[in-house]
Amino acid sequence: MTSEKQLRQAALALPDVVESEGAFRVHDVVFVSAVPGIGIQLALDAADAEALLGQIGGAEESPGGVAVGLDDLDGQQLNHWVRRAWLACAPHELVETVVAADSAAPGSVGDLPATIGRPATRALAGAGITTLAAVAERSDGDLLALHGVGPRAVRLLREAIG
Repeated sequence: MTSEKQLRQAALALPDVVESEGAFRVHDVVFVSAVPGIGIQLALDAADAEALLGQIGGAEESPGGVAVGLDDLDGQQLNHWVRRAWLACAPHELVETVVAADSAAPGSVGDLPATIGRPATRALAGAGITTLAAVAERSDGDLLALHGVGPRAVRLLREAIG
């Protein structure tokens, strides 16, 4: 069982997402929205919609995708399906950046230090932050909001900036 707070965290951790009126949008395209009395609706491509319908017994086809109750999803499933909906709706160039970031290795992205580790490197690259100059423009809170960036990584980045 997941909560609306977990939904917000999962959706807002993705690049270029805006929340408004019970929906999450990427470049003005709704990829997740609240469905009163049911839970959420995910805008998935056909293959992902079929997979979700087969995996979650309470999921139902809907005009804009697949509707599923938050009670029917655990945290990992929620994160997975929110990301899949985002991938289906985000602009191609942005998707390419995020997918490339998934395989980013520490020390291989811009001038980011290898010591920050794989999760932080991937999170920063996925958010388009590939240089220490770009890190310097963000607050610690903004960096910590990225899934995979923890206090240790922020400290190491600030030390590298000097």
